Amino acid sequence: MSPGVDFDPKLPSVIQDPYPLLHALMEQDPVHYSRRLGGWVLTRYEHVRNGLRDPRLSADRIRPFIEHLPPAERARLEGLGHHLGLWAVFNDPPKHTRLRGLMNKAFTSRAIASLAPRVGEIVDELLDGLMDREEADILAEFAYPLPATVIAEMLGVPRSDVHLLKKWSDELKSFVGGARATPDKYDRAAQGIAEMTDYFARFIEERRRRPGEDVTSALLAAETRGDFLSVDELVATCVLLLFAGHETTTNLIANGLLALMRHPDQFEALRRGLQDAALVESAVEEMLRYDGPSLSSVRVVAEDFELEGARLRQGERVFLMNAAANRDPRVFPEPDRFDIRRPDNRHLTFGFGLHFCVGAPLARLEGAVAFPRLLSRFRDFELAVAEPNWSDDIIFRAMTALPVRYRAAAGASVTG
Repeated sequence: MSPGVDFDPKLPSVIQDPYPLLHALMEQDPVHYSRRLGGWVLTRYEHVRNGLRDPRLSADRIRPFIEHLPPAERARLEGLGHHLGLWAVFNDPPKHTRLRGLMNKAFTSRAIASLAPRVGEIVDELLDGLMDREEADILAEFAYPLPATVIAEMLGVPRSDVHLLKKWSDELKSFVGGARATPDKYDRAAQGIAEMTDYFARFIEERRRRPGEDVTSALLAAETRGDFLSVDELVATCVLLLFAGHETTTNLIANGLLALMRHPDQFEALRRGLQDAALVESAVEEMLRYDGPSLSSVRVVAEDFELEGARLRQGERVFLMNAAANRDPRVFPEPDRFDIRRPDNRHLTFGFGLHFCVGAPLARLEGAVAFPRLLSRFRDFELAVAEPNWSDDIIFRAMTALPVRYRAAAGASVTG
């Protein structure tokens, strides 16, 4: 381990801007053992990409975490461990293969593509609420409600219940995201998932009696060679889709708008090219790479192996730093430059291999629909605070709020 690099993710300066420290690790100590995190930190693109598909690194990290708790705490969090343990993202083959295969039957690319008109309607409705104002928290009033409403409608959940799902998701996020300044995060996550699980159990029974044209009904009907999802698996999958289906896009929109505000030349280039679908698509990919929705993916060493002279031992945690890999100069020329026309943008924001994010097409669609409408209806965006506040999660790269000032573009009006 290089004595010159001290990886302290709790430092306020690192929470605000982790990239200088990640660059230092990448160059001086790419396979770094962090005593503060209690695990290995991998930062180079090659190591992160290979780690995401390496069978020696297991995604099954919830079960061993719960098993190693003291008996009283283990009993208290048994329900949390059981339900999170049914999420496909926390499983390896063959269980992951089975769960992902059944999910894919409901979450198809065709189903996602057909959502574009409805996503546009939701975007316009949310932007209408900002028209007669000059300041708003874009994260709370646009970046969150857009994907939360979309995924709720996809699942068939009433829009009036979205506020409940947000409350439960927020409780769960502090645990899943590895927040370090939330001392009661285990109990809050356990309570949140218990309430969310109860909600979806009742909702699924209703859909079983009265199927609809939604993902939940499709999951109920999904079958692979006579295999169906169990009730617990159905509930867990709905919770996962709800949670993951909004978290990524919320951060994409908020972080992406911040990147645009901090790079006025790129902001103007995108605003002038909003009719160019290829440019919009390229801009969304650069937002995902430059300061995307995720910091890391966590794995557990399943069998001892060596990497760059370091010995990684069974049971140790490994933090695959997606955000660092996306700024690796070995892959991305001038990686710290925000360039909406960047060619060959092979970022790892959505993962790689078996666990590639099932919701990636939806997040890309929402970004491609949201930004042209946002930028065509409003202008002169600027931060309403000196610096936004960032969450201290080790998994997600997320702000807690994004207050901005703006003005309506000439000729813009409320839709409908």
